[in-house]
Amino acid sequence: MSIPTNPFVLSLLALVALQACGNSGTDSDITAKDTAESATSAPASASGGALAQSGRDYVYIVGSSTVYPFATVVAERFGRATQYKTPKVESTGSGGGLKLFCDGVGVDHPDVANSSRAIKQSEVDSCAENGVTEIVEVKIGYDGIVIANAIGSTAVDLSLADVFMALAKDVPGDVDGELIENPYKTWADVNPDLPATGIEVLGPPPTSGTRDAFVELAMEGGCKSVAWIAALKNTDKNRYKSVCHTIREDGAFVEAGENDNLIVQKLEANPDAFGIFGFSFLDQNMDKVKGALINGVAPTFEAIADGAYPVSRPLYFYAKKAHVGVIPGLREYLREFTSERAWGEEGYLSDRGLIPMPDEERAQVASAVSQLTPLSMATQ
Repeated sequence: MSIPTNPFVLSLLALVALQACGNSGTDSDITAKDTAESATSAPASASGGALAQSGRDYVYIVGSSTVYPFATVVAERFGRATQYKTPKVESTGSGGGLKLFCDGVGVDHPDVANSSRAIKQSEVDSCAENGVTEIVEVKIGYDGIVIANAIGSTAVDLSLADVFMALAKDVPGDVDGELIENPYKTWADVNPDLPATGIEVLGPPPTSGTRDAFVELAMEGGCKSVAWIAALKNTDKNRYKSVCHTIREDGAFVEAGENDNLIVQKLEANPDAFGIFGFSFLDQNMDKVKGALINGVAPTFEAIADGAYPVSRPLYFYAKKAHVGVIPGLREYLREFTSERAWGEEGYLSDRGLIPMPDEERAQVASAVSQLTPLSMATQ
């Protein structure tokens, strides 16, 4: 029998072997084993564990720019408080992060993917094709999507219909069933109660979970206020989605990438522009930007928590079960993120703008994480 020499194959075999060993013991046994491995800098040997550890001895996280600040805070505290190295966190966007996550199992691939939307069936299928077959879904809390402008700019109250009419590629004409290319140049063209300033909105790219959530919650929310378009959902779902989710491409909407700091800088430089990003980022930049009211409701911690703010969504991250017990500190990082001191009502993540889940929901998610319960798409 030939012995494989490909580094990826060896890494994969190491992961499979160690996972099998890790799953045979108790939770405390695995934790003790990880601690001992991390504390001992043993030289590489023929063992799969040494091979895996010599490849990477820290947790590697990619994904959502919205979840990035929360993951970074947890990673930094985790690095300071434990014997494990501080996890590496990269902001790649939800879609980009999940693609990297699904590319394979082994030390060359991320352990965790942050996401500001739930994973899609197509992404689960892609993961499975590359050997990523057991994924642990971790819902971490809630966030609102805000439309913000510079702190010294005019405050506005936008309806969801205003948002759709301002940013859709095609909008209803004078006759039911008619769509025309978006003719609106100023906010006052959309609604005479709004400022007569040009429509310029800086927003996330298609790879962003914030973009996905924005079109589903805000754009579609305004789109279905038009009766004949709302009726399409039952008769022509593809057309309905195309009309409601397609953003104009004539310069009124500007894709600003995954860097929310850059959006804030541009808003400060242009008082007529608006930007789209998560509430948590607004919460950290209250001295620079302010959020528009949506349907008369301000984007506040309380309004998002009780559901009054209409543009809010859950946040997630996804972890590879096969990497737990192999990548030093991964299990402990999962525990830290889902601890009450982190994501609880009085936890340090709420100070950063994360809206905690209700007590019962947090307990359910924490239990699933502790048991490394794999995701079942039937529950989505």
